[in-house]
Amino acid sequence: MLDDSVAYVDGPWRHRTVGAAGARFHVAEAGEGPLVLFLHGFPQFWWAWRDQLTAVADAGYRAVAVDLRGYGASDKTPRGYDLVTLAQDAAGLVRALGAADAVVVGHGVGGLVGWTLTAFHPGHVRALAVVAAPHPLRTGRIVASLGPGVRHLLRAQLPILPEHRLLADGCVRVGDLLRAWSAPGWPDEETERRYRLAFSIPKVSHCSLEYHRWIFRSRWRLDGARYNARMRRPVTVPVLQVHGSVDPVCPAEAARSARGLVSGPYRWRGIPGAGHFPHEERPEEVSRALVEWLGARAPVTPER
Repeated sequence: MLDDSVAYVDGPWRHRTVGAAGARFHVAEAGEGPLVLFLHGFPQFWWAWRDQLTAVADAGYRAVAVDLRGYGASDKTPRGYDLVTLAQDAAGLVRALGAADAVVVGHGVGGLVGWTLTAFHPGHVRALAVVAAPHPLRTGRIVASLGPGVRHLLRAQLPILPEHRLLADGCVRVGDLLRAWSAPGWPDEETERRYRLAFSIPKVSHCSLEYHRWIFRSRWRLDGARYNARMRRPVTVPVLQVHGSVDPVCPAEAARSARGLVSGPYRWRGIPGAGHFPHEERPEEVSRALVEWLGARAPVTPER
């Protein structure tokens, strides 16, 4: 196993640690202007947003990508992997970064955190962009599809064995998941190497699976019922949904059904030929869509 230094990838961004919600979070940031907070998905870390980080910063925003709790160089706490606590983390990060609110961009599980943030901390979300993520109340449609993401979710409910499987043979399983969930041709060798190294950091394999255990098990518990009741509130902030046309994990119709839960401005952007990771499979196209949407929803004030 490696230490968390592998999460400090060099590039046109600044690394630092930010304290929020009783934990420490590693972030990479670039640019100045209105805050745009990026939340990655599984099985990744902040580096998943490297292309959007620079594109959004170049467009006049302060782009910040965080290692979520349990990932990368952020704290690996013994608990706190439910969506309510993770949304509290994100709200705390907005405050710790010195902003009143932020445009939140989330992929996969990070997208579920973003949706949750709009219900539990609405004052901290200026607008929400979700990539390959359904509304949490629509996850049942994904379970019904019995796709590869569902099979992974069910296997994750076992104790200990899923962690060992992720770590075996230099985290080769991480590369297998990336290929299985994307369109053909991705990831390249360097990208796979980065994610396998990041999952070799102690405790990441366990912490990442705790997300999936709560998402599944809470369906039959009182905390899950309370969560669902809160999530029934309509989303009033502007929402952009970006989705790969051949996503095997989250079918497009399941993701798009979130439209009925959004009362604010809504936009759907399909990415032809992309799988579950369109922001990396088609980075230029996703970056253009995001910057265009930001210009309409969170315009940059010109300097005088």
